[in-house]
Amino acid sequence: MTGKLEGKVAVITGGTTGIGLGIARQFAREGALVFVTGRRQAELDAAIAEIGHGAIGVQGDISNLADLDRLYDTVRQRASRIDILAANAGGGGFAPLGAITEEDFDKTFAINVRGTLFTVQKALPLLRDGASIILTSSTTTTRPIPGLSVYGATKAAIRNFARHWILDLKDRHIRVNAISPGPTRTPGLQGLAATDDQWQQLEAYLAAQIPLGRLADPDEIGRAAVFLASDDASFVNGAEIFVDGGMAQI
Repeated sequence: MTGKLEGKVAVITGGTTGIGLGIARQFAREGALVFVTGRRQAELDAAIAEIGHGAIGVQGDISNLADLDRLYDTVRQRASRIDILAANAGGGGFAPLGAITEEDFDKTFAINVRGTLFTVQKALPLLRDGASIILTSSTTTTRPIPGLSVYGATKAAIRNFARHWILDLKDRHIRVNAISPGPTRTPGLQGLAATDDQWQQLEAYLAAQIPLGRLADPDEIGRAAVFLASDDASFVNGAEIFVDGGMAQI
């Protein structure tokens, strides 16, 4: 049986762990040739081995524009085009108003907003007409969580990028959509807790906010990304797809 992404070339930033790895796994299983970025070489090597299907890893940080140039040089040499771009890399931490530092603010915006913008802009020469761009936003844009105002602001900017870029790219028929995951069981989320007990408390708190009563698995986010990347979503453009168990809908 032919996969939904058979023969397509996909680039996933931040694809070594968590949601990005879930997207990369699902894209590869559906037949795409997958290029994955990550900042840490050891994690990147492990992810490529896990993804399989001929996946290609390129070490780099999306907030470093030279790293983005190196990523796209590799894609140009190995595949010559991009059919699907999942601009997923991002991060952030808890900091309530009054405790936000200039360093935290600059780092979060540099990765999530500046990095996402240039990830997409620098891909434009390789993106084929009719390609699919998928941005990773967050339910924090509509369902605030205490201490995550800076992170939420960056994700709101990403969601707004999708609305504007469908106009900038309309002549090329490139679709741009955003996925807004709810709390997902990832190393990044678990890393917000200092101890196992704190993680158990955080997980229980978050699960209680979700009508389905549990956190998402990264592969569930990946399957939603497959839909947006595939021809099944050929008339879905500028949308925000919530994959949140209903959290942002109540």
